[in-house]
Amino acid sequence: MKEIDCFGLSCPIPVVNTKKALKDNPDTLSVLVDNVAAKENVSRFGRAMSYNVSVTEIEGGWKIELKK
Repeated sequence: MKEIDCFGLSCPIPVVNTKKALKDNPDTLSVLVDNVAAKENVSRFGRAMSYNVSVTEIEGGWKIELKK
């Protein structure tokens, strides 16, 4: 599983980083974000790319898991 840390980054950077990470076509990708806009935008992007999206609240933010 691949994980990218987008804490402290505002949109659209978390979505751009997620898009770059998905170029390798991983089965699972975790994205760590710390603001609501990034959580919503990365989740929406993951669904648009045909990934199953689950969001878990973690200390200081959220962990978004994208799974094929």
